[in-house]
Amino acid sequence: MLNREDKLPSVRLAVVQYVIAAVLATLVFGLWRLQVVGGQNYHALAEANRIRKVPILAPRGKIFDRYGRLMVDNYPSVSCFLVREQGHDVTPDLPLIARGLNMTVEQIQAILRKYRHAPHYQPLPLKQDITPDEEEFIAAHRNELPELDTIQEERRLYPGGGFAANLIGYVGEVSEQMLDNDPRYAWYQPGDVVGESGVEASYDSVLRGVDGSQDIAVDSHGREVGRLGIEPATPGRSLRLTIDLDLQRAAENALGDREGAVVALDPHTGEILALVSRPAFDPNEFSVHISRADWNNLIQNPQHPLMDKAIQAQLAPGSTFKIVMALAGLQENIAQNLDVDCQGGVTLYGHFFACDRHHGEVDIENAIPWSCDSYFYVLATKLGIDTIAKYAHSVGIGERTGVDLPNEASGIMPSTEWKLQTLHQKWYPGETPSVGIGQGAVAVTPIQMARAIGGIASGGVLMRPHVVFPSELTPEMLQYIHDNYPGSGNQRIPLTTANWELITDAMYNTINGPGGTAAGAHLNGIDFGGKTGTAEVVSHSAGAQSLGSGNQRADSWFVGIAPRRNPDIVVEVLWEHGGWGSYSAPIAARVVEAYVDEQRRRHDNLVAQTPKQVEVGAAWSNPAAPNAFGGKPLPASVVAGSRELASVRGGHFRVTLPKN
Repeated sequence: MLNREDKLPSVRLAVVQYVIAAVLATLVFGLWRLQVVGGQNYHALAEANRIRKVPILAPRGKIFDRYGRLMVDNYPSVSCFLVREQGHDVTPDLPLIARGLNMTVEQIQAILRKYRHAPHYQPLPLKQDITPDEEEFIAAHRNELPELDTIQEERRLYPGGGFAANLIGYVGEVSEQMLDNDPRYAWYQPGDVVGESGVEASYDSVLRGVDGSQDIAVDSHGREVGRLGIEPATPGRSLRLTIDLDLQRAAENALGDREGAVVALDPHTGEILALVSRPAFDPNEFSVHISRADWNNLIQNPQHPLMDKAIQAQLAPGSTFKIVMALAGLQENIAQNLDVDCQGGVTLYGHFFACDRHHGEVDIENAIPWSCDSYFYVLATKLGIDTIAKYAHSVGIGERTGVDLPNEASGIMPSTEWKLQTLHQKWYPGETPSVGIGQGAVAVTPIQMARAIGGIASGGVLMRPHVVFPSELTPEMLQYIHDNYPGSGNQRIPLTTANWELITDAMYNTINGPGGTAAGAHLNGIDFGGKTGTAEVVSHSAGAQSLGSGNQRADSWFVGIAPRRNPDIVVEVLWEHGGWGSYSAPIAARVVEAYVDEQRRRHDNLVAQTPKQVEVGAAWSNPAAPNAFGGKPLPASVVAGSRELASVRGGHFRVTLPKN
C-alpha cells in the first residue's frame, strides 16, 4: 500500500500530460507540414536524387568521296564524366581522381571552373578517350567515387599524314565564346563537339546528329541500382563529297612538301575534284583534345598550316592574270590589232617596265604562250584600269566564289574607285602596267583563278565551286549554304567564238607550241593547255632574272586545262616561293595525267561490262555497281575505242559501241 507522499501530485501530473500533448501536437504538425504542405516539393527533390540522366552521344555522319569511298570514319571511345550529386563535395576526392586518371588536381580544378555556370544536373566532361587502365580504375572505385561515370561515344578518325586536312577540317569542343556570340550554336551545350573548319564546319548541322539520354536509378550514395527509360540518339547524316579520292591523292603527291595549294575542279559543274593546301596538319590531334603546346605551335607557325591556302591565300597571280587581260583586250577589239616590239621591256609614262627576254615583234597569239610582259604592259595602258577591273570582276576576280567552305577570302581587284575608298588616293596611270601582268595591287586566291580560267576556257560559263553535291542536300540546307557562303555564283560572260578559240589555242601553245613557257609539262596523247605565272616579291624593274631567295623568292603559279576547249578539268597550282611559273606546270601535269588515266580505266571497265543493247552515244551508269558512280553517268569525257581525251559538253561519259 503506497504512502500518501509516494503519490504524484496532481499539478505535476497535469504538467507531464500537457508536455506529452505538446510533443504529440508538434509531431503531428511536422508530419502534416512534410506530407501535405511540402509533399510535392520533397517528392521532386527525391526524384532528382533518385534519377540520373546520362547522355547518349550521337555519332557524326561519315564522309565519303564522289564514288562512295570512305574518307572520314568514327572509332569507339570511352570518356569519363563528373556527376555533381546534390550536397556532395568532390573536393576531398580530387587527389584520388587525379591519380587514377593520370591528371593533375590543377587540371581538374580548371575543368570545374570552366563549367561552373553549367546546369547542376549536367555531367561534366572530365577526360576524353580514356585508357582501359583508367576505365578499370573507375569501375574499381565505384563505391568510393560515385561521382565518376563513363560514357560510350564515337570519335572522328581522319586520314593520316594530314591527307585532305584543310578540306575536311576538324572537330572540337564548342567554346564559351561560340555559345555566347554565335547564334548558330544557340542550341548547343558546353562540352558538345562541333565542326571547327572545312567540311566539318560548313556542314556541321548535317553531320552532327541529335544526342539522346538514358535515365539511371541511383541510391543515396550515387550508386546505380537500375536503368529506366531511354531516348536513343539520332546519328548524323553521312556526306558524299565531289572529291575524287584518287585524284586528291595524286594532287597531294604532286605538290609534296612544297608550300602552296592545288585546286582541281570540273568547270562544267563547279564540282571540286581535289583540293590541297600545304603545309597541312593532323586533324586527329583535335579528335580528343589538343594540348595548349601543340595548339600554340600550329597558330604560331609562320607557314600557317591551319590556313586553307586554296581558298584563303591572297597573292599576286603573276602572268596567269594575262588570260583575263586577253579576254578584256579581245572583247574590247584592241588586242586583235595590237603588235608590240619587245626589246626586253618597254618605256611607259617615263618608266622602263622590264620583260624577262627580248621577244621582238609580238601579237596576241604569241604573247600568251611566250608570256611577253611588254605586250601586256602596253595592252593594260590602252585598256585602262577600270576596263581591266570590269572584265576581272566579270570572271570573279576580287570576289568570293561562294565555295561551300568557311572563311573564303575575296582577293583584291584594284580600280580607281577601290583606291579612292581604301587608300583615299587617286589612281595614277603609271600603276596600270603592273596590273597588266598580275602584279601591283592584284591579289587572288587559287580557287578564284581556277574558276575564272576554267570559265573562260568553257566559252564564258562560270559555275559556283562546291565540295558537296547540291542534289543530296535538303532545300533548307541548300538555302543555308547559299546564305552563309555568298559569292558570285553561276554566271555567263560575253565571249565570242573567235576570241574563245584564240585564247584556248594560245594556252595549248603555252605547253605544246614553239617558245611556250610550259614546254616541260607536255603530255603525250592529251589535249592539255595552260598558263604559267611568276609573281615576284622583288620589284620587277630590279631585273627579270632576280627572283630572290627564301621567303623573297617569287611565287610560282600555273593553271592547266584539259582538253583546251570546254575542259573537263582545270587545275590551279600555287607553289609559294617556288620561282618561275614553269616549275609549277609539271605539278599540274601530273594531276591531269592521273585524271585522264583514271577516266580511261573506268571507261575500259565500263565497256567490258556494257550490255550490247546500249545505244551509240548513250550516257550510262554501271548497273553492276550502281553506287560506284553515285548512280549517275560517269563524270568523264572519254570516247570508247579511242585513247585520246575528247570533249563531251556537260562532262558526261559517252559510250560509243557498234550497233551489233
